[in-house]
Amino acid sequence: MPELPDVTVYVEALKARVLGEPLEGVRIASPFVVRTFDPKLGSAAGKRVEDVSRLGKRIVFALEGGLFLVIHLMIAGRFKWLERGAKIPAKVGLAAFDFPKGTLILTEAATKKRASIHLARSLDEFRRGGIEPLESTREEFDRALRSENHTLKRALTDPRLFSGIGNAYSDEILHRARLSPAQLTQNVSPEDATRLYEKVREVLLEWTERLRAQAAGRFPDKVTAFRDEMAVHGKYRKPCPVCGTAVQRIAYADNETNYCPRCQTGGKLLSDRSLSRLLHDDWPKTIEELEERRR
Repeated sequence: MPELPDVTVYVEALKARVLGEPLEGVRIASPFVVRTFDPKLGSAAGKRVEDVSRLGKRIVFALEGGLFLVIHLMIAGRFKWLERGAKIPAKVGLAAFDFPKGTLILTEAATKKRASIHLARSLDEFRRGGIEPLESTREEFDRALRSENHTLKRALTDPRLFSGIGNAYSDEILHRARLSPAQLTQNVSPEDATRLYEKVREVLLEWTERLRAQAAGRFPDKVTAFRDEMAVHGKYRKPCPVCGTAVQRIAYADNETNYCPRCQTGGKLLSDRSLSRLLHDDWPKTIEELEERRR
């Protein structure tokens, strides 16, 4: 799922192309992507784009007349900027937004279509309450972190607490901070909380700059949650770039958490529910036990 760095670069690319331009029309290939009926999506046609911004992981087009076109890419949704009037791709295309200088295509390469388009008169229903991690103070970050007793992984990815952080960058942040994804927020020391605050900012800013440089003024076309330069996310069984230990994972539902057991958990393996249920007492508890069983 595109997260804060990815969405920020999308927003910058869109601003450069559509700010001040009229949205000439909207073409819908899949009616299920439209999640509102009042106001009608067609009423956005002809409205000038007054701003493009990020709201959490959503992209918001502020249109004249007090309308907001809100698009959530979810896991597999992506944008393409093509020539004006370009056709919507047959299999993955969801919608097209026509502008004088080009057409923005919304695609989703997944069997489950989760991306959404809303047209609204207010953004209140889309505000989840999470603080902006790059705009918050150390004290605001700490209050949000400790407001509920969750694991660090869950807290960082909870949009009610922090805006724009998802599965990929939370893995990278926790690895950089050398903190366990399973550690409870109420048990985090002041020193660790300060380090986490610093690493959240460091990782998000670093990746935003990296993606911005990769785009180099072009429209972003390689938006993915799995990147070669990442330390642990998507790197199961590959060596940690810091210590060389094999990266481990906790799999659940459609997601997984990746971490380095030596850098983050003191050599302990976190329980993977599905595998630990299968192996019971044979589930290895440490790196050493895991390596011994692989010999």
